Amino acid sequence: MGKKQHLHHAPKNIDLGVITVSTTRTRDNDKSGLWIRKQAQKEGLCVASYCIVSDTRELIVRAVADSVSGHGLHALILTGGTGMGLSDVTIEAVRPLFVKEMGAFSTLFTQLSFEKVDSAALLSRAAAGIVGKTAVFCLPGSLDACKLACNELIFPEIKHIAAHLIT
Repeated sequence: MGKKQHLHHAPKNIDLGVITVSTTRTRDNDKSGLWIRKQAQKEGLCVASYCIVSDTRELIVRAVADSVSGHGLHALILTGGTGMGLSDVTIEAVRPLFVKEMGAFSTLFTQLSFEKVDSAALLSRAAAGIVGKTAVFCLPGSLDACKLACNELIFPEIKHIAAHLIT
């Protein structure tokens, strides 16, 4: 089945969740989480859940599990906790939950990042995969990185991905 056929069978309404991973961000200063939620609504997506969790593996795993099981999401975007620091554990927490990984997401994000920030892209980590029947994306916490990933990769393909997960 081609992309057109998948899109024909895609859900009309896409439910999205957003998790910000940070020990310092709050609802008042979470620029990346706020931008993702607002942009998703502009794209016609329904933001069904949003929360902020600390950079702790157990809390991240619990937040992902709760979001995926409790909200019937088609997609979940995590922002933050993907850097090189010892406390950056988002990918390490989420990757074991993947039943399938979207390996090309990381590669494409790195390529697009390289075009924007040159060799600093070497420090940027991103991952995506499927948890249950939900597409889960782990993005850096910077606003520019979130804009890049969402505008260039996630939002253009979200209905196509959702169609694959319901068939």
